[in-house]
Amino acid sequence: MSSHKTDTPEVDVLDALIRTAHYMKREFESRLSSMDIPPFLTGPRLRLLVAVAQNEPVRMSDLAAIMDIKAITVTQFVDALEKEHLLVRFPDPKDRRATLIKLTDQAPALIQRGLSAAAKVKEELLEPLPMELRKQLIDILSQLVDFKKICIFDTKVQHSDAIE
Repeated sequence: MSSHKTDTPEVDVLDALIRTAHYMKREFESRLSSMDIPPFLTGPRLRLLVAVAQNEPVRMSDLAAIMDIKAITVTQFVDALEKEHLLVRFPDPKDRRATLIKLTDQAPALIQRGLSAAAKVKEELLEPLPMELRKQLIDILSQLVDFKKICIFDTKVQHSDAIE
């Protein structure tokens, strides 16, 4: 049993959740980098690449809707990933005002490496929680949010399915 005291009223649940999420995100990114994943390929950028792979070619506005994030965030991610030669923009042949994006030829291999490394890091970070507690945590968190709305891809999607 953990030595952390959680039965006192001064424990602020939301504060604990936010701090834990911040720590886990920082640790996740750090461990990805230590696994020879380029520092520019953060978890959110990897998720964007997966979303592009599953929907390409895709308009950036549609990608924002699919991912349920702001258009400016998509633009920032696309700018960074285009600079790294993982995405390319091109005019929509059906609407010259719109821009489509797709993966470059080198993106699928990096996505695969990133997904494999991410799976390993996730398992390492969750190792202290037995499977039953993980399921309970998901059940508890799902009382607060609808995961189908906030997660852009099913975590059960096989790595190869994400980059076909």
